[in-house]
Order: sequence, then C-alpha cells, then structure tokens
Amino acid sequence: MERTRTVTWDDTSGSLEAAASMTGLEYMRAIAAGDLPAAPIAHLIGMVMEEIEEGVAVFSIEPAEYLYNPIGSVHGGVAATVLDSVMGCAIHTTLSQGAGYSTVELSVNYVRPITAETPRLFGRGLVVHAGRRLATAEARLSDADGRLYAHATTTCLVMKVGSGNPGG
Repeated sequence: MERTRTVTWDDTSGSLEAAASMTGLEYMRAIAAGDLPAAPIAHLIGMVMEEIEEGVAVFSIEPAEYLYNPIGSVHGGVAATVLDSVMGCAIHTTLSQGAGYSTVELSVNYVRPITAETPRLFGRGLVVHAGRRLATAEARLSDADGRLYAHATTTCLVMKVGSGNPGG
C-alpha cells in the first residue's frame, strides 16, 4: 500500500542575519519561542525542540515508518541527526553574538534498535567544553523511561558568522 507524507516549513532566509545580532542562547530561545523558524530538517524528520538552556538542548522525535531503512528499522542517520542537532544547539547556546559553529567530528554509538513501535525519544545534548575555537559536547537518545537507544560525542569549530560563512 502506498503511503504519503507532506512536509511544510517556514522560510529561514532571515535567520542567519538574526543570528549575527544575538547571542547563541538568545537565538536558540527565539527559535524555541517561535519568533524565528526552526530548521527545515526538524520538520522533515519530525524533530521537536523541547528545552533550551545554556549548555543544554533537548529535542524529541516520534519514531515512524517513514524514517525506516531497507531492513525495517529507523535509519541510523535519523538518530545521528537528532544527536548532532542537540549537541550543536547546546554548543550554540554558549556562543557570543556573531559567533557560529560547525561540526568537525561526530561519533555515535547505537545500543538498541529503533522502530515505529519505539516510544517517543528524547535527545539531550550537554556541553562538555566551550572554548574560543573548539567546543565539545555529549548526548544521549533515550525514551521517557530512561532506556538508552544511542549516545554520541562531538567536536565543533567555533567561528565568526558572516562573509559567506554558513556558521553551523
């Protein structure tokens, strides 16, 4: 049986300009409040921002069949995307005005399969170190009962946003 999914998102073209005029925490809180649009990838995979604090980001996702790989489970890239997103956003909350980041290293460990029967999952990213040029973070993807599905670490390059630099 054929299935369909329609995805809509808001125009994010003004977000980079807004980011340059805010601290990272202000920017992330503006997205959480709906004052700035969420990233289109969040709409594509159904990722929801649940919590933003300095050094912390929590997103959730409802595992579903449309996220499946050919072997009948949620594609590992979906878990990696959630983990990369919460770690990057946690790091972003520590940045000064005009600064951005880019992931330079991502390591993910998968410990339990994810299927459409898996309950809603929560990715929680925590900053380990926020330096002037490099930042590191760790994250866990677990359900509401604390069952772990994947965990990850990242290293991000901190840089000035603008002049054609994507910053994130």
